Amino acid sequence: VRQRRSCAFTSSSEQKRRTCERAAALSDNAMAESTVWNNVKPYINGGSSGMMATCCIQPLDMVKVRIQLGMTGSPFGIASHVVKTEGVGALYRGLSAGLLRQATYTTARLGLFEQFMQTLRNKSPNGEVSIQGKAAAGLAAGGLGALVGSPADLSLIRMQADGTLPMEQRRNYKNAGDALLRIMKEEGVGGLFAGAGPTVVRAMSLNMGMLASNEQAKDMLKQAGFQGAPVTFGASAIAGFFASFFSLPFDFVKTQMQKQQPLPDGTLPFKNSVDCAMQTLTKHGPMRFYAGFPTYYVRIAPHAMITLIALDALKEAQKKFGL
Repeated sequence: VRQRRSCAFTSSSEQKRRTCERAAALSDNAMAESTVWNNVKPYINGGSSGMMATCCIQPLDMVKVRIQLGMTGSPFGIASHVVKTEGVGALYRGLSAGLLRQATYTTARLGLFEQFMQTLRNKSPNGEVSIQGKAAAGLAAGGLGALVGSPADLSLIRMQADGTLPMEQRRNYKNAGDALLRIMKEEGVGGLFAGAGPTVVRAMSLNMGMLASNEQAKDMLKQAGFQGAPVTFGASAIAGFFASFFSLPFDFVKTQMQKQQPLPDGTLPFKNSVDCAMQTLTKHGPMRFYAGFPTYYVRIAPHAMITLIALDALKEAQKKFGL
């Protein structure tokens, strides 16, 4: 009888030990999955919110590019001309490249910005980040994100500019994938990064204006007693203005660099982005860099607002469902 009791006790203890081990293993797996999700979540949220915004803003982006390439008239007049001569679908030309750009560039820039900000908060004694720290995080995230998204951005610009070229000079890319493959085939892998310098600089200026001002505006609005939707909408509107103001000159140079074609002697019109900026300044004056500012603002500000509002909405939804 004593032996049977001892065996039963041993069996019970062993069962408990195994149960504890299984529970510990499940806990470890849950923690590992939680850590992975928390690391990738900022990138998924960033890319998703950027793609939502792009679907809404693509026609305005098309009009902005046409203005920068020399088309004259009001934004509505240019849009009407594009529809009449090229069809309604022309307003969405390059959408596949635009979505690919958001899936690379915005995924990287918003994900990196969130991680940079979290690192700065952890290092701060009071958990707050200075305006200089926010600006530095925006600059770094924008530059790195633009480098990742440069090939998609090049495809987008070329597809949007194609309709302004003579028939014999048009590239006639079918979609973003076709554009990337043909660029690699015709210009080499390095061709995918044509104009990457101005693209990176432009992205640094845009994200410094957009992300840093959004974070700063949120802090100031909360300190003023605002909460919820007014903070989200107000901060995103402020961010849209500063993103436009800081980035348009660089966006203009980037567009000129990416759409240039070889001259009859085989040379390019601009040696580099600095040469492009100097030629533009000499021939047209400083205000040329702000050509199409109203359209650019109408395109950038809503895109920034929709992106940031969608980003906050995704975060709130994830909190609600415990993700």
